[in-house]
Amino acid sequence: MARSTRSNDWGFPRWRSYGGNREAAPVRTCDRHGCEEPGNHPAPKSPNRPERWHFCERHAAEYNRTWNYFDGLSAEEAAAREADEQRDAGGFNQSKYYGWGGPGDGNRSRDEMRALDVLEIEGDPDFEEIKSAYRRLAKANHPDAAPGDAEAATRFQAVQAAYEILCKAEERRNGLSP
Repeated sequence: MARSTRSNDWGFPRWRSYGGNREAAPVRTCDRHGCEEPGNHPAPKSPNRPERWHFCERHAAEYNRTWNYFDGLSAEEAAAREADEQRDAGGFNQSKYYGWGGPGDGNRSRDEMRALDVLEIEGDPDFEEIKSAYRRLAKANHPDAAPGDAEAATRFQAVQAAYEILCKAEERRNGLSP
């Protein structure tokens, strides 16, 4: 019997899966001179332009380390572009303290929740409760109150750092600092 030269792609039903071509799939190589790896990572050739380089992972990391978004702009143009983008991102600026889905009910970031743990506070306290807990722990762990106690000094530093984090978060919420 003669061998059939007809492919399995004709008629209905198809005998191979859709997209299961016999031809080799084209692979774009890295645009870096001399690199033969696949260029799976697009990178912009210049700001706000559609043209892209295609790099391998290693060269994309190298490119990103040296990327300057304001390259080729004068100082005035760079300042104008930065101000324009800050204005457009104002809605995101309000919610930056949420910390990308940290623990809790969404009112506090992960760092703020850790700071509350250091101050031994549970729930969602107001700032007066935070102040009183800070004062209580600072007084108990102050190096003057426990001279020569290295653990108390370390605990005092942690309490101070936690209080600073919560103060900055409160200022951001009340619109007192950028």
